[in-house]
Amino acid sequence: MTSRIASRRPTRAHRFFRHPVGLAASAVFGLILLVALFAPWLAPKDPNFVDLLMAKAPPGDGYLLGGDPTGRDILSRLIYGARTTLFGAAITIVTAILMGVPSGILAGYFGRGSDRALSWVSDAIQAVPGMIILLVVAAGTRSNFALIMVTVGFIMAPGYFRIARSTTMALRGEDYITAARVAGLTHLRVLRTHILPGIIAPIIIQTALAAGLSMGIQAGLQFLGIGDSNTPSWGAMMAEGFRFMLTDPWLLFWPSAALGVTIAALALIGSTLAEIMRMPAARARAQAPVRALPAAASPEGHFVSTPEAAAARVENLRVAYRGEGGEKQVIHGISFDVAPGEVLGIVGESGSGKSQTVFSLLDLLPHNGRCEADGIWVHGRRIDNLAPKDRARLLGSELGYVPQEPMSNLDPSFTIGFQLTEPLRVVHGMRRSAAREKARAVLARVGIADVDRVMQAYPHEVSGGMAQRVLIAGAILAEPSVLLADEPTTALDVTVQAEVLELLRELQADTGMSLVLVTHNFGVVADICDRVIVVRDGEIVESGAVEAIFSNARHPYTRELIAAAVDTETLRRDLDLQAGAHPRDHQIIELAEVTK
Repeated sequence: MTSRIASRRPTRAHRFFRHPVGLAASAVFGLILLVALFAPWLAPKDPNFVDLLMAKAPPGDGYLLGGDPTGRDILSRLIYGARTTLFGAAITIVTAILMGVPSGILAGYFGRGSDRALSWVSDAIQAVPGMIILLVVAAGTRSNFALIMVTVGFIMAPGYFRIARSTTMALRGEDYITAARVAGLTHLRVLRTHILPGIIAPIIIQTALAAGLSMGIQAGLQFLGIGDSNTPSWGAMMAEGFRFMLTDPWLLFWPSAALGVTIAALALIGSTLAEIMRMPAARARAQAPVRALPAAASPEGHFVSTPEAAAARVENLRVAYRGEGGEKQVIHGISFDVAPGEVLGIVGESGSGKSQTVFSLLDLLPHNGRCEADGIWVHGRRIDNLAPKDRARLLGSELGYVPQEPMSNLDPSFTIGFQLTEPLRVVHGMRRSAAREKARAVLARVGIADVDRVMQAYPHEVSGGMAQRVLIAGAILAEPSVLLADEPTTALDVTVQAEVLELLRELQADTGMSLVLVTHNFGVVADICDRVIVVRDGEIVESGAVEAIFSNARHPYTRELIAAAVDTETLRRDLDLQAGAHPRDHQIIELAEVTK
């Protein structure tokens, strides 16, 4: 049923061809393309055959559009001229794409030094007058047509570079790109699978417009006499017709009309595509010279294990972001650890630094953010001093990540089954069938009943709660030893929140993994956590066992968070009793009520 419904949904191609302007322009350009392809069979005469008796002859006598100043058939030369014009435009577009798109993607995705260097090259190309370059190339190559059009493509490459760069910069900040990197995919795989499909639409639009522009440049050069006189071309025909414009205006009219109609059709195709395929605006951030962040004395009382025994350990973490007003430090020396099999809660209000702490552990801070720490360990191995490539290997294996806002963390272009099996096949080398079976088993484990339908569905075809279960399944596919959950119930209703928390608790108990849960709700902490650290303004203000914090919170901010917790204890108690009560939870709930 799902596949049949999906097949009836109008795609971008369907919407384009249902658009009257797009359909008409495509039909005209398609006709011109067919004429160019079948020129040898459509042309009534040899385009270079000279009959002096037919010089400037009017239409008729076997010359449907008349003869040119030397007695050649205008119609035949128009037909062959279409082949020359389209061939030259194809050379130009291929050259511009090959030069501009890959460099734009690299500059937009990696940023920093590569962005500055490639942008400088693009600006330098634009700074040199294009006509001077074309005249020099024409003189040096004796008007070699192919090389001249390659040069035109070289001049037009900066346009593709800017589009590819800006679109890639917009896409790289999307949550599903972060999720792909967390799954352990390499940069090349992310670029090929997730970035490249996102820039195809603006590249197609640019190609439609650039093709028309290249035809105009080509005709202008031929009008100036650059090119082979024996090769039929619309520009050369316009140059000949221009000399007799007052006496024989049709000599200029026919090639001008052919060129004008072709360029207009391409312009209308480009404008229609732009209307249909809207792309997000680019986002960019300038980079500043780095300086050491102010160090803070390592807080005491937030460690329960040695660096070797802890599942994960962070010492004196500092995070800063650069904005228009300069660099601002948002984390001022956070230190904590999580023991094997422990559930640690990081609680605080929005903007307190909870998520930034998790992103630092995962090495997923945005490009305008940076972090420093006295040390970050995972199972006794220090990772903050590892090369980026080595540290990336921990993602999708030792470290798992469950983000908030489930819908924005799934790529809308691919099915859920593909997104779950891709890391297993690429990172862990599993065969397609084995990866699919494991994905199905994990989906069933997280409580999804109709596994086959969900595997074939796209993200928009499932509910928010089901999408969150899919993200949890993706995070535990590789059986990580530490699972980081960043407010996994934020976008869900109360009932689904309780179900997701129950699922996380069951998975943690079954697998024995460590769980770091980021939340702003102390009710969530009471449900699932063993120990909690309270964060405010980038600093830890209190930490300890959950029971101790609820019964005797020392810091006023902690007491305010407990008092502000949403009263969902009754709902959770009912769900607990249905699934098998967790006796510790009811004790914590009672303590919370006493504290209130």
